Amino acid sequence: MRFGLWVRQGHRWLAIAFTLGVLAYIVAMRGGGQPPAWLGLLALVPLILLSVSGLYLFALPYVVGARKAGA
Repeated sequence: MRFGLWVRQGHRWLAIAFTLGVLAYIVAMRGGGQPPAWLGLLALVPLILLSVSGLYLFALPYVVGARKAGA
């Protein structure tokens, strides 16, 4: 499998992990009081990785197009 397909599949799974982390944080907030800090990081880590993989997937068609135009 090509690297781009791995990134795309990983991006999908990271989106699921981020959604679950946000839902867990919302449930913890509804329980009353301030949720623990590690629970906030549970959603933040996938968000950072989603940003990196999303930027890669966004730039990929432009990079491939520039290579084809230059060749």
